Amino acid sequence: MSIVVLYGGSRPNGNTESLTKKVIEGLTVEEIYLNDYVIQPIVDKRHAEEGFQEIDDDYNSIIERILPHNILIFATPIYWYSMSGTMKNFIDRWSQTLKDSHYPDFKKQMSQKSAYVISVGGDEPHLKGLPMIQQFQFIFDFVGVHFAGYILGEGNKPGEIIEDKEALFAAEQLNHKLQILLSE
Repeated sequence: MSIVVLYGGSRPNGNTESLTKKVIEGLTVEEIYLNDYVIQPIVDKRHAEEGFQEIDDDYNSIIERILPHNILIFATPIYWYSMSGTMKNFIDRWSQTLKDSHYPDFKKQMSQKSAYVISVGGDEPHLKGLPMIQQFQFIFDFVGVHFAGYILGEGNKPGEIIEDKEALFAAEQLNHKLQILLSE
């Protein structure tokens, strides 16, 4: 078992990243900060005769890094009641990968993975973040990923997540669960 964390935030050491660090504390994981890479928006060619064209950016290198892992953690702040644009851009490109001859088994490989979502927002995230969680559920269902759980935390200004004791407790619990999974 191995874990990769995909960070979708744009603020270094933001609340979502801090909460995620609590989840992975003491674990060996690969961390990918999507904001450090160039990921071009998708140009939808699903129905075009020529199909998708190769894009000169970092997207495929990220796919190469996530495919070997069993557990994916999607860490994104809640931006305008959804995932960050960087995270959405990355996931949108899966449409291209599903049609890419370099990844003929992408959906099959993804179906062998479990995923967690960790997200922090400042405007009633335990309620208003639920549509985003449902969006992730639909995404994971489409590619066959097992949605293993999520944590929603509350915080707006840097560092405010430490005031959300429920989210911190949930992070501890998930850390313990992941420790057990990694030891199996």
